[in-house]
Amino acid sequence: MRVLQVVDGVGWSGTKEQVYLTTRELAKRGVEVGIALAFQYQKMVEKLKPYPVKVHYFEHHRGSKSRFFPANWWRLKRIIEEFDYDVVVGNSAHAIDFIRFTLPFLKKKPKLVFVRRNRGVSSPFSKWFKYSVADRIVVVSKKVYDQLVEADFFPEKLVVIESGVDLSRFKPYRHLQRELRKKLGIPTEGKVFVNVANWILHHKRQDLLLRAFARVAKRHPDAYLLLVGIDTDGPEARRMIERLGLKGRVWGLGFREDVPDVLNAADYFAFSSDFEGIAGALLQAMATEMVVISTAAGGIPEYLTDGVNGFLVPVGDEEALAAAMERALRLSPQEYRRLAVRARETAQNYSIERTAEKYIKLFEELVAK
Repeated sequence: MRVLQVVDGVGWSGTKEQVYLTTRELAKRGVEVGIALAFQYQKMVEKLKPYPVKVHYFEHHRGSKSRFFPANWWRLKRIIEEFDYDVVVGNSAHAIDFIRFTLPFLKKKPKLVFVRRNRGVSSPFSKWFKYSVADRIVVVSKKVYDQLVEADFFPEKLVVIESGVDLSRFKPYRHLQRELRKKLGIPTEGKVFVNVANWILHHKRQDLLLRAFARVAKRHPDAYLLLVGIDTDGPEARRMIERLGLKGRVWGLGFREDVPDVLNAADYFAFSSDFEGIAGALLQAMATEMVVISTAAGGIPEYLTDGVNGFLVPVGDEEALAAAMERALRLSPQEYRRLAVRARETAQNYSIERTAEKYIKLFEELVAK
């Protein structure tokens, strides 16, 4: 069975993390897997080097318009045909565009699996032009599944495969917390919140989180916040931090490779998104055995229960988010431990190994037809 993962663009995100992890795990399980990506996307290539994955370059990346350049379609067509892939996976909306534009020129249609990681229903044109050709549409949470079924979005093609966490990488080692904080250049004493998300205000809502934390900071002089992700160290983030009077209380660390270290340097994870599929960053934090506070975005309430394995607040509710952060600060060591252990136990149900096995089962069923 030959499987081709198609990914567009460059940079790193939750989607790219899942593509990397699933590709790696498929290769480790003996699946003949390849990845088609942009010529400029060396980061993914470097991460996959230790594994038997065929790397194919097809996209000259020039932003979102790249998917409209026929030369990119032609290269992708040649890859699919030359290596005779049985299954082609579109891992994002733009990756699906590349596949869809290539499809009419293929001599033989492979099985097509398109992945939707977020909420929302496509326009009628996008729905019928793009998704009607898919053999299966993978969604990463029951919430997204229910939304699409309600919208009559090809319910017969939908299948839920939750995103996975690399539990070998995301694990607790807070006995090293003091040393980790020194390495990051943050106070070794005090209580530290962390948020891991690229700076995308309409989605990840760091503006909401910063306003909520500003309320907390006034009453808790020993509380701090770390922002981790692309552009969290950029000018817009710095201006917002200064405008809210949080300089010296909030650090924008930018994109980091050492996210497990940053999580273990912190005490609490705070997540403020307006919408999500399943929120891999939140599950990664839970895997490090820490107390988490999150908005009830997308599929998050499927695994996070308020007061059981963390704290859950309504989407967009600044006051409730601040109150939950203060509630976390007031936990006794015993209460903290209870929530943190249950968070880790929850994350263990979302291992990347389990995700890969579900994908393999799906691919085998499609190829057998």
